[in-house]
Amino acid sequence: MSSFDYNSRRWSARLVADQIFHCETQSDQVIYPKQSAINRYDFVQQIGKRHLPMNSNRMKIGLILLIGLSAYVFVAYDFKQYLTLAYLKTQQQSFSQFYNQHPIATPAIYMGIYILVTALSLPGATVMSLAGGALFGLGFGMLLISFASSIGATLAFLVSRFLLQDIVQRKFGDKLSLVNQGIEQEGAFYLFTLRLVPLFPFFVVNLVMGLTSIRATVFYLVSQVGMLPGTLVYVNAGTELGKIESVQGILSPGLLFSFALLGLFPLLAKKGVDWLKIRKQLSGFGKPRRFDYNLIVIGAGSAGLVTAYIAAAVRAKVALIEKHRMGGDCLNTGCVPSKALIRSAKVLSYGRRAREFGLQSGCFDFEFKEVMERVRQVIRRIEPHDSIERYTRLGVEVLFGEARLVSPYAVEVQGRRLTARNIVIATGAKPLIPPIKGLAQVNYLTSDTLWDIQSLPKRLIVLGGGPIGCELTQAFARFGSLVTQVEMLSRLLIREDPEISVMVQRRLEAEGVRVLTDHRAVEILVENGCKRLVCVHQGREVRLEFDEILVAVGRAANTKGFGLEELGVKTTPNGTLTTDGFLRTNFPNIFCAGDVAGPYQFTHAAAHQAWYAAVNALFGSLKRFKADYRVMPWCTFTDPEVARVGLNESEAREKGIAYETTVFGLDELDRAIADSEDQGLVKVLTPPGKDKILGVTIVGPHAGDIIAEYILAMKHGLGLNKILGTIHIYPTLAEANKYAAGAWKKAHAPERLLDWVEKYHDWRRG
Repeated sequence: MSSFDYNSRRWSARLVADQIFHCETQSDQVIYPKQSAINRYDFVQQIGKRHLPMNSNRMKIGLILLIGLSAYVFVAYDFKQYLTLAYLKTQQQSFSQFYNQHPIATPAIYMGIYILVTALSLPGATVMSLAGGALFGLGFGMLLISFASSIGATLAFLVSRFLLQDIVQRKFGDKLSLVNQGIEQEGAFYLFTLRLVPLFPFFVVNLVMGLTSIRATVFYLVSQVGMLPGTLVYVNAGTELGKIESVQGILSPGLLFSFALLGLFPLLAKKGVDWLKIRKQLSGFGKPRRFDYNLIVIGAGSAGLVTAYIAAAVRAKVALIEKHRMGGDCLNTGCVPSKALIRSAKVLSYGRRAREFGLQSGCFDFEFKEVMERVRQVIRRIEPHDSIERYTRLGVEVLFGEARLVSPYAVEVQGRRLTARNIVIATGAKPLIPPIKGLAQVNYLTSDTLWDIQSLPKRLIVLGGGPIGCELTQAFARFGSLVTQVEMLSRLLIREDPEISVMVQRRLEAEGVRVLTDHRAVEILVENGCKRLVCVHQGREVRLEFDEILVAVGRAANTKGFGLEELGVKTTPNGTLTTDGFLRTNFPNIFCAGDVAGPYQFTHAAAHQAWYAAVNALFGSLKRFKADYRVMPWCTFTDPEVARVGLNESEAREKGIAYETTVFGLDELDRAIADSEDQGLVKVLTPPGKDKILGVTIVGPHAGDIIAEYILAMKHGLGLNKILGTIHIYPTLAEANKYAAGAWKKAHAPERLLDWVEKYHDWRRG
C-alpha cells in the first residue's frame, strides 16, 4: 500500500475491515455485525492502527527530523545568500564556465537542487528559475525547470499528505466535507487555476493540496501544465539577465519587456482562466450568431424590475418576463399590503389608547372588508410605478407567460424562443409550508393568500415568530381576533438580541396575544367541524382550537419548474441559487438577484443586488463588481418597530468580536414622551474605546426611518463623534441618535484631561 496516496490507503483500510468483519469468531470476543464498507473503514480507524503498517509513525518522525535538520542547515549556514539575484549575477560567468566543462552534470545538479528546494518549500525557486534561463537559455531552461518544479512540487505535496492529511481530515473532516466534495468534482480545474493565476505562493498550494483528496498523478500532471506559462515568463526574464554586461543593460528593451510580463502575467492569466472556465461551462450549448436581446430578465418583482430598469437606462435591449402580476410579492402580497394593513390596525390601537392622550374615548366602528378594500386601493395607487405601460415607455419589452430556460442563451415563452447574451433570474420566493400532518385538509392562510379574506377570523393561530408572523399577529389582534402565536424556537425574532425579543413579546401579550414559544406544531385535527392544532411543549401535548391558521414560518426560493434543474443550474442546501460574488450562477452568463439568490429576503436587498446583476451582466467583460453586503439594514414593522444594521450582541459574541454597548432609552427623549411613544431604545455596538459603529439596534416608533443615519455612517466610515457633532432638529425622534452618541462620549470622557482642566479653571478664578 502506498503511504502517500490517500485513496489507495483508504481502499486498503477497507480491505482490512472486510477481513475483520468476514472472519469467523468462535471465541468469547464481541462479534461485530457486518456493515457497509464505509462503516467498516471507520471502525478500523477507531479500533487500531495495528492493521496498518507498524513503521508509519517512525517514518513520519524520521521525515520530520530530516526536514527540520535541512531547514536548520539552510538557516544556520546561510544558504539563502546563494539563492539571491545578486549572487546569481556575481557568479554568472563561473556558472557558464562550469556548464561548458560539464554539459551533462550541470543540468543534473541544477535539477537536483531545484527539486530539493521546492520539495522542502525553501525560498529561492524564483531566483533558480531566473538562473536557469540565464544559464541554459529559453528552450533547455524551460525543459529542465518545468520537470524540476513539477517533481519538487509533487514531493512537497506527498510529504504534506503523509504527515498531515490524516490529522487534518480527522479533526476537521466535518468542516472540510464541502471542500473535499469540490476537490473531487473540480479539483483538477481548481488546481490549474491556482497554478495559472499565482494568487498564493506555489509552496502554499503544494502543502494545502496535499491535505485534500486529489490524486497525486492528477496533481503532478496539472502542475506540469499549469506552471508552464509562469515558468516561461521567469525563464525568459532569466535569459535577459544573462545578457546584461553593464549597468546600461538593465534598461535594455528585452529586459524591460520581460519584467513587464512578470507584472502583467497574473492579470493575463486570470483573464485566460476566466475565458477557459466560461468555455468549459458553456461547451455543448450552441451559441447564436446574433442575439435577440442583450438581457432577458425572468420575474417582474423588485429585483427583476430594477434589473430591467437599469438595462433600459443604459440603452440595452431587454425583455422582462412575468407569469403572474407586475410588482411581484412586494406590491401584491408582501410589503405594500402588509404595511397598509398594519397602518389601519395602528390607527385602531390609538383609539383604544385615547385616555393616554387626554381624550375621554376613541371608539372606532369598522368593517373588516372595508379595511381590506383600503389595502387593495393602496396597491392600485402604487401599481403604476411597476406597470407594463411605464416599463414599455422606458424601453423594456414586457412579456407575460411562463418562461422556460432551454439553454444558457435561450428562453421559451408563449411559444416563442428568445435568445440573449445574458439572463437574470429574479423569480423571488414563496411561503414555506412545513410538513405538518393534516395541514392540507384545512384551508390554511399564507402571506400570499391572506389578502383574499373578507371577514375577520374570530380565533386565529399564527405559526411562526419571525418578522412576518409578529407583524401580522399584532395587526389581527388589534382588529379584535383572538390570536395565538406559536413558535417552535425559544423566543420570537430569533435573529435579534434576547432582550429585544422580550420587548416585542411583552407588547404583543399586553395587546391580548397568547404567545407560545418552544411549541412544535405536529398535527392538525378536524373533529365535528372543530379545528385543533396539536403542539408538543417540553414533551407534553398541547391542543389549540382555531377558526383560521396563518402559516408564516419563512419563504422558499422559486427555483423549480422553469428549466433550471434540467439545465444544471446549481442550488445551495437552503434552496437558493448558488452564486459567486458577482451574482453569477455556475453558468457565467446566467445571473440572479433577489429572494432566489439570498442570503437576504428584503425588497431593498433585492434592489441592491439587481444593480450588480444588471451591471455585471451587461458590462462584466470590461469590469465586474462584487455585491457589497457589508451594511445591510432591515426592519420588523411591529409596534414598536425593530430596526437593525450590522452586528448585534449575539452575533458579536458568536464571532468572537470584542465590543462594548451604548444604550439610550427612549423614555428620556422629549419627542417620544410628548407622543406617548417613550418605550424603546437605541443600542450601539462599538469596539472597546473607539467610536467606530459595529452595529445598531433601534426599538421604537419609526425605527426604520431613524436608523438611516447610522446606515449612512457605517457605509462611509463615520463614527459616533461625527453623529454627535451633527445638528438634529428639536424635538424629533432622530435626536435619539445624537443622544446615544452623547452617552458613548460621556462614558469615554478623558478623565485625566478633565482633572487638569478643572485645575486650570481653579487657577483662572484666582
